[in-house]
Amino acid sequence: MARSEVRPLIKLRSTAGTGCRYVTRKNRRDDPDRTVPRTYDPIARSHVDFREER
Repeated sequence: MARSEVRPLIKLRSTAGTGCRYVTRKNRRDDPDRTVPRTYDPIARSHVDFREER
Protein backbone atom coordinates (compact mmCIF):
# COMPACT_ATOMS: atom_id res chain seq x y z
CA MET A 1 0.00 0.00 0.00
CA ALA A 2 1.40 3.40 -0.96
CA ARG A 3 2.02 6.11 1.61
CA SER A 4 -0.23 9.13 1.55
CA GLU A 5 1.11 12.56 0.66
CA VAL A 6 -1.01 14.00 3.48
CA ARG A 7 1.54 12.70 6.04
CA PRO A 8 4.98 13.11 4.41
CA LEU A 9 8.33 12.36 6.06
CA ILE A 10 10.05 15.45 7.43
CA LYS A 11 13.57 15.93 8.77
CA LEU A 12 14.16 17.96 11.91
CA ARG A 13 17.66 19.44 12.39
CA SER A 14 19.03 20.81 15.66
CA THR A 15 19.53 24.56 15.96
CA ALA A 16 22.45 23.97 18.36
CA GLY A 17 24.72 23.25 15.38
CA THR A 18 25.54 19.69 16.44
CA GLY A 19 24.17 18.08 13.28
CA CYS A 20 21.68 15.94 15.20
CA ARG A 21 18.54 15.02 13.21
CA TYR A 22 15.18 13.40 13.80
CA VAL A 23 12.94 11.96 11.09
CA THR A 24 9.20 11.92 11.64
CA ARG A 25 5.87 12.34 9.85
CA LYS A 26 3.45 15.24 10.08
CA ASN A 27 -0.04 15.96 8.88
CA ARG A 28 0.08 18.62 6.17
CA ARG A 29 -3.58 19.54 6.56
CA ASP A 30 -3.33 20.29 10.28
CA ASP A 31 0.14 21.94 10.21
CA PRO A 32 0.84 23.49 6.79
CA ASP A 33 3.65 25.69 8.18
CA ARG A 34 7.07 24.47 9.20
CA THR A 35 7.20 23.14 12.73
CA VAL A 36 9.81 24.00 15.38
CA PRO A 37 9.47 21.47 18.21
CA ARG A 38 11.68 21.60 21.29
CA THR A 39 13.33 18.19 21.55
CA TYR A 40 16.31 16.60 23.33
CA ASP A 41 19.66 16.82 21.52
CA PRO A 42 21.89 13.99 22.82
CA ILE A 43 25.09 15.63 21.56
CA ALA A 44 24.37 18.99 23.22
CA ARG A 45 22.80 17.18 26.22
CA SER A 46 19.91 19.63 26.45
CA HIS A 47 16.55 20.44 24.93
CA VAL A 48 16.86 22.71 21.90
CA ASP A 49 14.65 23.79 19.00
CA PHE A 50 14.63 21.54 15.96
CA ARG A 51 13.75 23.21 12.66
CA GLU A 52 12.00 21.43 9.82
CA GLU A 53 13.95 20.80 6.61
CA ARG A 54 12.41 19.88 3.28
